[in-house]
Amino acid sequence: MEAYLDNSATTRCYKEVADLVYQVMLEDYGNPSSMHQKGVEAENYVKDAKEHIAKTLKVNEKEILFTSGGTESNNLALIGGAMANRRAGNRIITTAVEHPAVSAPMQFLKEQGFDLVILPVDGQGVVKMEALKEALTPETILVSTMYVNNEIGAVEPVEEIAKLVHENCPKALYHVDAIQAFGKYRIFPKKAGIDLLSVSGHKIHGPKGVGFLYINEKARIIPQILGGGQQNGMRSGTDNVPGIAGLGLAAKMSYEQFEEKISHMYELKKQLVEGLKKMDGVIVNGMPVMEGAPHIVSASFLGVRSEVLLHTLEDRGIYVSAGSACSTHKRAGSPTLTALGMKKSQMETTVRFSFEEENTKEQIDYCLQVLQEVLPMLKKFTRH
Repeated sequence: MEAYLDNSATTRCYKEVADLVYQVMLEDYGNPSSMHQKGVEAENYVKDAKEHIAKTLKVNEKEILFTSGGTESNNLALIGGAMANRRAGNRIITTAVEHPAVSAPMQFLKEQGFDLVILPVDGQGVVKMEALKEALTPETILVSTMYVNNEIGAVEPVEEIAKLVHENCPKALYHVDAIQAFGKYRIFPKKAGIDLLSVSGHKIHGPKGVGFLYINEKARIIPQILGGGQQNGMRSGTDNVPGIAGLGLAAKMSYEQFEEKISHMYELKKQLVEGLKKMDGVIVNGMPVMEGAPHIVSASFLGVRSEVLLHTLEDRGIYVSAGSACSTHKRAGSPTLTALGMKKSQMETTVRFSFEEENTKEQIDYCLQVLQEVLPMLKKFTRH
């Protein structure tokens, strides 16, 4: 049996999405900036994708900007937003558990002279609201938090954060990295008070190399990619029409039979967590099952290095992650797990399991069965 349980790293494309991308690449391959019929056909794919996404978020189509993915969306929101509003203040705020696609641009802005505040989190990975309240000053122009943490599945109180930010700093922009949340939660930025929202296609069964940034029409952003003036000058470069078309369809499909999909993932999560808790030396990290994200489980297997367990499971057709896929190859400890106060010895044994709608209870049973078989053996060979 094969069990792919690394869906927070990437998902398999919906077949309908792959078929559409194929069609656009081979048949409707025009440049949307061209004036002829092929160009018009391509432009219609871009318009349709914008319409699907805007309806999902209940925003205006003109507020959707297509990018190359979540990292570019985050960089544009943070660097473009901070630079555009620099005259209004100098303070930017984020949390200690952000993805590198947020923490790295924030550090870059600090090097440019911005006053960066990094907020602490509690033991479950949730931002400490008192710390945020203290950090908000008249100089604050940008606050960025994730919606769902990519390593432990912690869910941040984005509406509460947005309210606090806008009440205390009316001029500040609130950016949300929703890369692990879109398709798992119904997100309505205008209602929630979110000014900027980043999403990636390959996390929602869409193509890799495409994403979008929601930009509230009142928000000021300085473009970071200059050239031919595509997308109203906000992001120059020929539109990735196959990717955009696939992203639009994936976004639409992600919210079809939504409640059933989420309920199914929570059932898988509960099944896995209950099985893990019965094993000796296993600690499940993060929020309680139903409070955290439906698709992420973080667990520490004390006495077994995560890389060793990962490859042992891989040999048996089970695919998991030893943390964030974007930082797996780095030797430094996870900033997220460090922020939770986790000891290095535990951090080095932590594995992430992440689901999608097509995972089955049989796959979870198989995973638990294999873990019960291999853990005693792996612990015997652990160096002390």
